[in-house]
Amino acid sequence: MTRFLLTRLAQAAVVLLLVSVIVFVLLHLLPGGPARAILGVQATPQAVAHFNHQQGYDRSLPEQYVLYLGRLFGGDLGESYKLNQSVASLLGERLPRTALLAGLAIALAAVLAVPLGILQAVRRGKAADHVLTGAAFLAYATPVFFLGLVLILLFSQQFPVFPAQAPQADSLGGILAEPRALVLPVVTTALGIVAAFSRYMRSAVLDNLSEEYVRTARAKGQSGARIMARHVLRNALIPLATLLGLYLPTLFSGTLVVESMFNYPGMGLLFWNAAQGSDFPVLLGVTLVVGCATVLGSLLTDIAYALLDPRIRSVA
Repeated sequence: MTRFLLTRLAQAAVVLLLVSVIVFVLLHLLPGGPARAILGVQATPQAVAHFNHQQGYDRSLPEQYVLYLGRLFGGDLGESYKLNQSVASLLGERLPRTALLAGLAIALAAVLAVPLGILQAVRRGKAADHVLTGAAFLAYATPVFFLGLVLILLFSQQFPVFPAQAPQADSLGGILAEPRALVLPVVTTALGIVAAFSRYMRSAVLDNLSEEYVRTARAKGQSGARIMARHVLRNALIPLATLLGLYLPTLFSGTLVVESMFNYPGMGLLFWNAAQGSDFPVLLGVTLVVGCATVLGSLLTDIAYALLDPRIRSVA
């Protein structure tokens, strides 16, 4: 297990380094260069030259990259020239809120998708399977913004049960203190995840139900519920663990739309506002954080995969 973890950590470190290279290249591909993109097209040549010297952009690219890495390791992601605040502090404020929204959505999706997937597998080819499969395809194919609009029209306008705006508190405790305002953003984010997870769960359960160990357990007189709980479920969760890590980039794009729709003060709304205001340091900072989160999610997926299936550890 130790060798497996060290191998995966080394691979994650290499990928993180590549992510930093990509973000560094994107910084230099900005229209007119970083100085002109940040200071604006009206900036004087003297102001551009002063900015380049101050930030080290007048040095060679290898030197700039070394300086860039040094700033990253020091927690310096640049400065938002629109908000007059460091990008690191902005992300430090917004990231926990987005993590809360995404965490609640994933928890809700898992609670719903696992039993729904099992039900579809057990009732394969029957009415329940067809109905749930159709609902899953419909939810998965529907854009997030449309789902959000439908939920707002139904449960905020037609039947005013939940507010159309997400909690606006600055702290996580304040956000959690308004659970009704969280319902629509969380459900909107979770619906597409439920559809994807339930389909994978159905396929995994069907694959395991045809395995030899299930037939052996049935021959020994074990009940269907016991076989499902003690044997099938553990193996069926392996594909979900993989899917969860790979779903992080998609999850961020979903929360970006949801946060914009419900005015939720998270990282997605920060990215949206930065895109509208051409706040490039914030855009690149968010891109870097999402890339790192994706690599971390993949690493956690590998670890979960190894814990659920010991054969992976022996092969790695």
